[in-house]
This record gives sequence, structure tokens and C-alpha cells, in this order.
Amino acid sequence: MSTIADKIEELKKQRNAVILAHNYAPYEVQKIADIVGDSLGISQKASQTKADVVVLCGVRFMAETVAILCPEKTVLIPDDNAGCPMANMINTRQLAETKEKHKDVIVVTYVNSSAAIKAMSDICCTSSNAVAVVNSLPKDRKILFIPDRNLGHYVMTQTNRDMILWNGFCPTHERILPEFVMQLKARYPDALFVAHPECKPDTVKLADYVGSTSGIIQYCQQSSANEFIIGTENEIAKKLQNENPDKKFYPFPEIADCPNMKLVTLEKIVWCLEDMQPQMQIGLELAERARVPIRKMLELSNA
Repeated sequence: MSTIADKIEELKKQRNAVILAHNYAPYEVQKIADIVGDSLGISQKASQTKADVVVLCGVRFMAETVAILCPEKTVLIPDDNAGCPMANMINTRQLAETKEKHKDVIVVTYVNSSAAIKAMSDICCTSSNAVAVVNSLPKDRKILFIPDRNLGHYVMTQTNRDMILWNGFCPTHERILPEFVMQLKARYPDALFVAHPECKPDTVKLADYVGSTSGIIQYCQQSSANEFIIGTENEIAKKLQNENPDKKFYPFPEIADCPNMKLVTLEKIVWCLEDMQPQMQIGLELAERARVPIRKMLELSNA
């Protein structure tokens, strides 16, 4: 008897498709994906495949990034209602007004942003390379960091740079408050606390390790510790527990859940491969402008 996973595999062969899943996607989606990782990493790997079709299991800005880096491929997103609240906290009019107010500013944009915002930026960054990106910039220039104030604050503490921080944030990470961390620490006194830099500064201060989703996964897998409190989206704890059964991982179950990332299901993957919809399409001119700050970041990373 064939399963839904078998159906997806059959459709992948028919369409010459590859499936990408973000680390926050439901674990059952990650298990059938060809490439799993953080948003930029999976986009880069997709560009290196010979697939004609890419199915992005994540949120809208991630699908846009894949389309920007893979202009020759058809990019599908199983649910195009899967937006990112943080990415929606800044629009092009607001950014244009801010750039007009601070004329000499260097705009550093977190990849968790729309293609239109990337296109107005000087350089992009990820949560794992944001410190290196800011350290590479001229010391005599003011930096506008968008859209995440919490990641921006963390970068400021690591670089000692005075930056203008946009007042955006990730609602999921914002809910991981210090008092909730202390409650879990009291319950699991031997557990290390690992946190994503999208968490609030007072939460980050409590962490034994601060890093991106991929960084957190790698740290927990390689650490000699056996218990961890996971200060990021709950799917990471589930993923780590499934892949490291000899260790214990404690999430924030009623707090750290991203509903938009959970909109992707196996059924929706089947439907989008059958119908070849919804497609993520970006105009050539916008894609080229958005590609520039991403390339600058990648060149810096590869230098």
C-alpha cells in the first residue's frame, strides 16, 4: 500500500523536483525533504542542484530567497499564506524614509526579510554571520540594522558598534522570557540553556550558548552535556530528540511555536507538485537588485 511519502517521491521524479525544509518545518516534513537547514543554507544548496523544480517548505521570504538565488528554477511554496511577522514589520516606504533621514547609513539586512527590502539594502546577514558582516564594515559609518532589534542588539554586544536598530522582532522568540527560562532551569538543573539571538537580550544573557538554528543543532550534538533547554522554535527540540535519543531536550511547548512554519503539510506538498502551484515569482529587475546584497554577504563569507 503506497503512502503519502511514496506519492511525493513519485511526483518528485516526474517534475525533477527537490524539496527543501527549514529546521522549523514540521519534523515529518523534514524527514521527506532532500535538503534541511537554515533559510540561506538550503537556498544555496538548491542553487547547486540540477532540479527544475524547488519546493520550499518554510515561509514566504525563504521562498523569495530561493527564487532570487535560483532564477532558472520553478519555485513552489506549499502554502503561500505562510508569512513571517518579523519580515512584515518593515516596508519599503518606511525604509526609504529612514534612509533619507540617515543619508550616510549602511543598511545591514537580516535575511529574514522580503525581497523588496533586500533590494534596498547594502549587505545581508544571517544569524550566524551577522557579527562578521558588521565587523567588516567601515568603522566611521553608521549602521542601520533591520528588521530584528534583538539580533541587532546581540551583534552590538559582540562588535561594540553603535547601530540604529529597527524595532522589529520574531514573536516566537520574543515570548521566551527570562522567567520561563529560570523555571526550566530550576526543573532541570543539569541542563544547558541554548538560545537563538532573536531572543530578548535578558534571555540571551542567561544562555550557555547563543547561535543560529544550525549552530544550536551542532552545539547540542557535539557537546558532552546530556541535557539542554532549547531557546528557539519547538521543532528544533523535537528534531534533536529524534536524532539524539541518548540526550534530553526541553522545549518551551506553549510559548515557542511558529504557527506559520506549521502551515506546510505533506498533503500540501503533494498538491503543489500536482498543480505546480503556488509559484513564487519575482520580477527580473527586483531579483537582480536583491541578489546584490546577498552576493556581498556570500563573498565575505567565502573570503
